[in-house]
Order: sequence, then C-alpha cells, then structure tokens
Amino acid sequence: MESIKMKQLLTGLLILIWSLSATANDHWQDIVTEARGQTVYFNAWGGNAAINEYIQWAAAQAEKQYGIKIQHVKVNHTTLVVKRIAAEVKAGRQKPGSVDLIWINGENFSRMKRENLLFGPWVGQLPNWQYVDQTKPVQVDFSVATSGLESPWGSAQLCFIVDLAVTPNPPVSAQELLAFAKKNPGKVSYPAPPDFHGSTLIKQLLIELSGPAWFQKPVDPQFFAQLTQPLWDYLEQLHPYMWQEGKVFPPSAAEMNHMLADGTLKLSLSFNPNEVRNLIARHVLPETAASYGFTRGMIGNVHFVAIPANARAKEAAQVFANFLLSPQAQARKADITVWGDGTVLDPERLSVTDKHLFQVLSTQSLMNRVPTLAEPHSSWMQALEEEWLRRYGGR
Repeated sequence: MESIKMKQLLTGLLILIWSLSATANDHWQDIVTEARGQTVYFNAWGGNAAINEYIQWAAAQAEKQYGIKIQHVKVNHTTLVVKRIAAEVKAGRQKPGSVDLIWINGENFSRMKRENLLFGPWVGQLPNWQYVDQTKPVQVDFSVATSGLESPWGSAQLCFIVDLAVTPNPPVSAQELLAFAKKNPGKVSYPAPPDFHGSTLIKQLLIELSGPAWFQKPVDPQFFAQLTQPLWDYLEQLHPYMWQEGKVFPPSAAEMNHMLADGTLKLSLSFNPNEVRNLIARHVLPETAASYGFTRGMIGNVHFVAIPANARAKEAAQVFANFLLSPQAQARKADITVWGDGTVLDPERLSVTDKHLFQVLSTQSLMNRVPTLAEPHSSWMQALEEEWLRRYGGR
C-alpha cells in the first residue's frame, strides 16, 4: 500500500512539474508573440568599434529570428541615461519612455533599484537563464542583490595594456606604477572620473592602498575621509608625473589606446583582458601589445542589461536579452576577433554542439596570473567620483 501511495505521489509531482513547465513555456511564447514588430531603444556605451559592430550583428539576428528592431543609442556616460529615466518617471511619463533596455551595473543599477526605476523581476523566466554560470556574481551587482531585475551579459576584469617592445617590464603594483611614472614623466594617465575606466582605476588603487576588507559594505561618511586618505596622498604624488602633469586627462580608454600606439603613453586601460587581441587584429596596436594586471589582483565584475519601469517595448527587450544569453550570441561575443568579452554561461550546462562553440575559442590574453578582486559596494563609486571631482575636476 505504501509503495502504491509513493508512486501516486511521484506521479502527481511529475504532472505538477510538467504543468508548471508548460505554463511557463506558454507565457514565454506570449511574450515572443507580443514582441514582434516592437522597436527596442538599447542605450549602451558606444565608445568601442568592436562592441558597436557586435551590437549591430545581434540586432540583425534579433530582427531575423524574432521580428524585433534594435536601435543602438550610443552613450558616453550611463549615469546621464539613468538621470533621464528618473526624470521621465518623476514627470509621470510612464509610457512611453525613451529607453527600453540599458547596459548597466554598479551604482547605476543600485540607484535604479533603490528608486523603483526598473521593470521586473523578469530574468528568471528567460529560457536561456538555465545556462548561466551561477558561480559567477550574477545574483549580486557590486554587493547589491539583482533580484531578477537585470540579466547578465558578460564578465570582465580591469587590466592595463602595454607594448612589450617599448616597455618589457611594466609596473605590477600601485607603488611600482608610481615609480614607473616618475621614471617616465608624461607617459602615464587615466580618463577622468566619472569615465568608467578612470573611476574603476581609482577604486583599484584604493583597494590596493587601503586593503579590500573595508569596501564591501556601504560607505560610512564617518570613516570615508580616513579610509580614502591613502588614495588622495598617492594621487598627489602621481599626478605631477602624468601626461599633461595631471591637469588634463584623456577622454576615454579608447583614446588611450591610440595614445599608446603613437607613443604618447606607455600604458593604456581596458576592462576586457581580451580586447588587446582585437585591437591588434584591427591594426590599432602592434603585435607586441599585451594586457596584464597587478599581481595582487584587479577588480572584476559581471555587466548586465536591464529594462526601465517606463520602457515602451518590455516584451521585445526581454526577447533581445534572452538572445544575448544564447550560446550562439555568447560564443560570438567571447571570440577575440569579434569582441573578446567573457561569457556568463557555464559550458557544462550546454549541449555538446553548443559546448563546442566555446572550445574552439582562444583563451584570454592576460600575460600574467591576475586574481579577480570583488567590486566595492556600489555606493563607493559615487562617493569616490564626487571627492575626485572636488579635488581635481576644476584643474
């Protein structure tokens, strides 16, 4: 009798699971159907030719496969887009908003979540979510829970780019960087915050100079000055030896790559260890260029896409986000000849055919072993940028 009851229970559970799966699949198909004919205004950084070309490819695939149009709105600072969304929502412009999908992470996500500017949760219902590597920080963004409000798109790590033919022994710590700048005046720089690469380097230096333990929690104004003083002391020493004596800063990491190529600088920055291979293939940098990091580690994170609460094309935005998570799209993005951005998928979760897509890709291009350091809590970005601008923005 107990055996019969157990079989009945198991049968009931299987029926329930099948029913829930069928319901979820029907719901997703409704979203796909509703999405057809919609236009997604995808606000994403437009400062890299390889990334822009990849987005164009993804847009063409989305239109071909799902009948949706993707309009890439190229932006320089995501913060400004978030401010625009906030203003639209505050003004009562619930529909239609000007942004349907946004490339985002860090403080920008934290603000949008905090101010209820995001649609969702929606990520868990994406069919391709099942392939995501859950060992990566896809459930948290700069120590803030994502709560299904943003879909992971790629993984990255801050690194330097160097021409080994010119600089065979680049600096591998903050103190070595300072010594290097003093020996090579005018050959080191970074983009001014709030540029993403510049702000991330500031955080990188802070962690190395003050230790990582303090920065996984929100900023405490009582201790901010004390914890950041080593950073400002360091920059006071570094800036006089930088390009233009630290009074002018390169506008972007992309411009730094060109300055590295023409000999103006001896170091550039990237948030993608594989970007250097792409830059070599595009003849922006010579074959002797390489990416590397500080031996004690460099900041790394996952970047995401999110849907604003007042988006006009929520269905198509979800469909496009799901496509960006597909093995096809993730493998192409990871290809160093295309973009070289790290995947967020777990190859072990893929079919044999899809797994092969990643096996044929080249490994990342870092020339030394570089541990990944966790991003500080999102509140540190704004606090550091504001203090940096107060000290150096008026120069």
